[in-house]
Amino acid sequence: MLVILSAGIAPGLALLSYFYLKDYYQTEPVSVVIKAFLFGVFLVFPIMFLQYVLETEHILQGEWENAFLWASFLEEFFKWFFLFFAIYPHIAFDEPYDGIVYGAAVSLGFATMENILYLVANGVEHAISRAILPVSSHALFGVIMGYYLGKGKFTTQNKNKFVFLSLFVPFLLHGVYDYILLTQEFWLYWIMPFMVFLWWLGLKKVKSARILSDFHASETM
Repeated sequence: MLVILSAGIAPGLALLSYFYLKDYYQTEPVSVVIKAFLFGVFLVFPIMFLQYVLETEHILQGEWENAFLWASFLEEFFKWFFLFFAIYPHIAFDEPYDGIVYGAAVSLGFATMENILYLVANGVEHAISRAILPVSSHALFGVIMGYYLGKGKFTTQNKNKFVFLSLFVPFLLHGVYDYILLTQEFWLYWIMPFMVFLWWLGLKKVKSARILSDFHASETM
């Protein structure tokens, strides 16, 4: 069991540490980051219950509905809801890059608990593939969500547009990810290029957020 817990937790903590340590200005309070991570952990259970109800009641049966509504919308909406109402107005969210830290924390909390449950049910031999695909994809959805929230909070124009994009873009990407897994027989040939694109986009948003934070810091000095 200890091996499974270690294998389940390690990828999420490693990725969260990576994004956290890239915060050069006023590193975020660990307590707030942990709170965001734990929210993601506990969010798994109500979402699993809702998904179970939808499945057993045959409410959403098509592959498109399963990918974009049953999985993507439920998961991304609840993560976004917490970030927007609990973290967005928080005093610790004081520069654009902070959105990436908190977005990654919530998403990786969710991915970590989901990963542990999967490894308990299916075995630790799946740890590497889970780290490469579901855990890292959740991290990148969170990074992209946080990027748009950070940009929206510290811009004087189009705030509502960036808040909308902070939910819509991760929802769309997550839906495409799940749709590939559900519909493609040789899904590995499709998912790996998609993951390369997702990493490229996520790291591009990290770089852009760093530039926005640099500009914000220069304005406030």
